[in-house]
Amino acid sequence: MKRILLFLATNLAIIVVLSITLRLLGVEKILDAQGTGLDINSLLIFAAVFGFGGSLMSLAMSKWTAKRFTGAQVIEMPRNAQEHWLVTTVQRQAKAAGIGMPEVAIYDAPDVNAFATGMSKNDALVAVSTGLLNNMSQDEAEAVLAHEVSHVANGDMVTLALIQGVVNTFVIFLSRVIGHTVDRVIFKTEEGHGPAFWITNIIAEIVLGVLATIIVMWFSRQREFRADAGGAQLAGRSKMIAALRRLQLNSQQAQLPDQLAAFGISGGRSAGLAQLFMSHPPLEERIAALQAQG
Repeated sequence: MKRILLFLATNLAIIVVLSITLRLLGVEKILDAQGTGLDINSLLIFAAVFGFGGSLMSLAMSKWTAKRFTGAQVIEMPRNAQEHWLVTTVQRQAKAAGIGMPEVAIYDAPDVNAFATGMSKNDALVAVSTGLLNNMSQDEAEAVLAHEVSHVANGDMVTLALIQGVVNTFVIFLSRVIGHTVDRVIFKTEEGHGPAFWITNIIAEIVLGVLATIIVMWFSRQREFRADAGGAQLAGRSKMIAALRRLQLNSQQAQLPDQLAAFGISGGRSAGLAQLFMSHPPLEERIAALQAQG
């Protein structure tokens, strides 16, 4: 319940901020002065503010929300040998990858997983689950950390947010154009917008949103292959393959919250059309890609 309330409060805050932004920009209506045609410039600004605004604000708040959603505790001062090893390993990998030292955190969860997030390469968070620490060897955990550090070094969080912003903008823009066209051409509304606009707009947003999700998830899968390759460079290919094989043994365990699923190292399993909506490629494909590099 705490996670749900936090998620709702965060999204409400984003909507309020974006609405204020639109008002300050003077974009309150998407129709022209006569109320008959679309004001394309205003509509494009409206779509871009909501499309990019939500995505970029979520990115800016990503470290804060990740800590709250998972209960991750940042290691300020290592309390034991395990925490000391985590911090020094990430420090060494970050230096090799040419990025600033990320915050290192542990979150309490039984699943074998880890994630990285943050607004920039030099202001990131790398977190591992207690399940990972309890079920992976040190070599395997090192490879997982290298995978997450590679995500940061590749700028994957920022790129994914930008891609999400682009597709969001197109979805918002095109759905309203479609709704307006149906309202005018089929239902003959001459001024303002009738119920047909809103109904068509909602249906178009759902359909276009599904197509947009396929595009975003395709990119997400490609970045996993790149992070695996980067992890292999930082920790060693054999360690990276061993870590992925360990994840195969735990693939049925509970995963990260939906808001963080795309940033974890482990994804779920799907078949058929559902594979188009997977944020991660199947583990066997990731292992095969690493083996092919040899």
